Amino acid sequence: MKQPLATTDIHIGCAGWNLPRDAWPSFPAHGSHLERYAARLNAAEINSSFYRPHQPQTYARWAESVPADFRFSVKLPKTITHEKRLQDCESLLGGFLAQVAGLGTRLGCLLVQLPPSLAFDDMASRSFLETLRIAHDGPVALEARHKSWFGEEVSQHLAAHRVARVLADPVRFDAGRWPGGDPHLVYVRLHGSPRMYYSAYSQTVLDALAIRLQLAAASDAAVWCIFDNTASGAATSNALYVAQAMVNCNKTSQAKAS
Repeated sequence: MKQPLATTDIHIGCAGWNLPRDAWPSFPAHGSHLERYAARLNAAEINSSFYRPHQPQTYARWAESVPADFRFSVKLPKTITHEKRLQDCESLLGGFLAQVAGLGTRLGCLLVQLPPSLAFDDMASRSFLETLRIAHDGPVALEARHKSWFGEEVSQHLAAHRVARVLADPVRFDAGRWPGGDPHLVYVRLHGSPRMYYSAYSQTVLDALAIRLQLAAASDAAVWCIFDNTASGAATSNALYVAQAMVNCNKTSQAKAS
């Protein structure tokens, strides 16, 4: 069987683990889609949790389907981020965390994606993040989509709660070209450009991305790179390419050191 391409300190994968048919030759022929996917990539982002809850047993089954070093990122429900808009959602948050506990040690990160209309509010954000941090101590990444979240003061606010601001492509604002918040976590989400969710990234872009991820990992940050250009199936091939590029970078570094 082919060995996983991604390294344990850099998590590379897709939003979901559906395998487009043209990518099947790169994965084992047998097993569920998740089992086959996890044989080659070491991370996946669960987006379905945004739309509907899953039973802890479902999360546990997914966790049992992947290797010990595989990690899941799980997106917070829209009831919390888009309907309650981070306010008065303690019970909803508690229910969600009880569900994802089924992942056990395979839970790698929580993803908080905010609606584009949600401006930064210090009191609301502080209350939500403090509540979240009382209940959950693991890595958290926040994808802000309103310009007010991209100032230095807000970045420091996020860092104080150990929350990283996602670097998302396409970039909405100039300050979004770099990750922010907690410097110990770098979370990159690539939605496809120029056509969101569809466009594949060129090898030139992916090569530059691989170098950037390598530099982030060298700074002792935990690194996540998730491809969300899944509508055309491009995410899978893009993730495989970057994962292989990371392996090649490691081999080159080791050769230079020896």
